[in-house]
Amino acid sequence: MSGSTLPKIVKAHVSLTVSNLTASIDFYRKMLGIEPFKVKPAYAKFDVENPPLNLSLLEEGRKGKGTLSHLGLQVASTDDVLAVRNRWASDGLQPRDEMQSSCCYAIQDKAWVRDPDGNEWEVFTVLEDIETADASCCSDGSICCAAASAENLTKIDTRA
Repeated sequence: MSGSTLPKIVKAHVSLTVSNLTASIDFYRKMLGIEPFKVKPAYAKFDVENPPLNLSLLEEGRKGKGTLSHLGLQVASTDDVLAVRNRWASDGLQPRDEMQSSCCYAIQDKAWVRDPDGNEWEVFTVLEDIETADASCCSDGSICCAAASAENLTKIDTRA
């Protein structure tokens, strides 16, 4: 579209293949803090206002994980990261923190949860853009940016 501007994007869409629709609906209900907009046989849709997101869940019997790396919710500040993480914790989702991490050409504060199929979700804020990135960042199929490394993980902070 040379010379023209892109149309305004209304919301992002993420479609996930899940192995257990009931367990996934329960997880995303807790993670997002809303009820699904639509539930049909082998299908559910969450119409999220904040952040604007159309999240579809498709139940299919499958073995192993797909090619999805991770998913994320960007927020404005570390306080926002902590508020979302604390809500996840109060709903029993067992978040993991990764503060002051160098990943994806930025210094970020973030927290992670994993859905019933092993998909990683982060809530994050970018603190500073940087020129270099860790070579292992988001490349090994595990938690993005080596969040599993003990030096990056902290215990749940109850600040909100």
